Amino acid sequence: MTKATHFDVLILANGPGEVTTWVRPVVRALRSQLGSHDKTRISIVLSPCPHATGKEAEICRSYEEVDRVQEAKDFWQFLLWGKTAEAWEFCDRGVVLFLGGDSFFSVVIGKRLGYKTVVYAEWETRWHRWIDRFGVMQAQAINPKFAHKSTVVGDLMLEAAQEQPASDIKTELIGILPGSKAAKLGQGVPLMLAIAELVAAARPQTRFVIPVAPTVDLETLAKFANPKFNPVIERLGGVSAIIVSNPLKLKTAGGLEVDLWLKSPAYDVLSQCRMCLTTVGANTAELGALAVPMIILLPTQQLDAMRSWDGIPGLLANLPIVGTSMAKLINWLILHLPRRLYAWPNIWAKSEVVPELVGNLQPTEVAAMVLEYLEHPEKLQKISDILRSIRGESGAARKLAVLVKAELG
Repeated sequence: MTKATHFDVLILANGPGEVTTWVRPVVRALRSQLGSHDKTRISIVLSPCPHATGKEAEICRSYEEVDRVQEAKDFWQFLLWGKTAEAWEFCDRGVVLFLGGDSFFSVVIGKRLGYKTVVYAEWETRWHRWIDRFGVMQAQAINPKFAHKSTVVGDLMLEAAQEQPASDIKTELIGILPGSKAAKLGQGVPLMLAIAELVAAARPQTRFVIPVAPTVDLETLAKFANPKFNPVIERLGGVSAIIVSNPLKLKTAGGLEVDLWLKSPAYDVLSQCRMCLTTVGANTAELGALAVPMIILLPTQQLDAMRSWDGIPGLLANLPIVGTSMAKLINWLILHLPRRLYAWPNIWAKSEVVPELVGNLQPTEVAAMVLEYLEHPEKLQKISDILRSIRGESGAARKLAVLVKAELG
């Protein structure tokens, strides 16, 4: 293997959403476009993310198309000094491909390595003078002054969603997505189980499923449904549950059995859901790509528990020592300042396409809303139609890989 025939593609990514929904289809498309491992080496460098679970590197290493992975804890040394934890060597020719984090990182790393830079952007593009090529989700993201650098490739989230075959589930199914981190699971699990019990009492034909995030083990999930470990349960309906096997389910004290879906990504089962109960995060983008109606739940019964906001608020809420006080202040402000949109489909549409419920949420009120939707399927269909209309076109991974190939020359 000589440098004359060997290229490097260095992918920058960060959180669990990007790793599972953007990186996965792109590395497959890159390998198809650029050939075998002895021709092109694909490396992934992870940057810090407030939503990270610590398993992102493990997930990336599971992709057979990928040659090397560096964990987020080693990112700053690489960004500042160009040194990787395993002293990687790099070829003379290559491309830095941005798939999550801060796009400025791709500028710095691309200049240091002498590589071309390709950035995938959903809604806006930045650092136009220093980026070589942009692959954008929709034409609205193109800066007219730098249109010559931009190509509409479509929606990577849609690409990932379409990879999975549809299942044969035909029943009235509701998905429960309480999150993947303790800050969300602590309130999301008991609240959503309490809602599910109320809905099931009114509509016994309804089934429920929890697509377990790959970064959450069953023991951890069970703890958040156990009042001995999670005192918040009493404030959110008082519904506890235990895990039972053969088949694998979460069974509530009231007898409701919620299926646990371990296959990831869970697009095949999610696509069969009439609707989903979910918290904020990349999961709202995935459901939007699948055109699955959803209700976004942001309970604030325990103000210091909700620490998973995006950007600077999330970083402040997780600071040592002062993090608890900052979390309480941030959540109080969120309750009292003018409303903003939190779910990705709503942010994209700039309007509340899917309901967002924020505050001291009660299971009875949310269950009544769920029942209203189930009893009027035309309302769910309207949401589904709007979700389809606001996403980009498919084929994004292949088109993005073509851009990378072109930059390699």
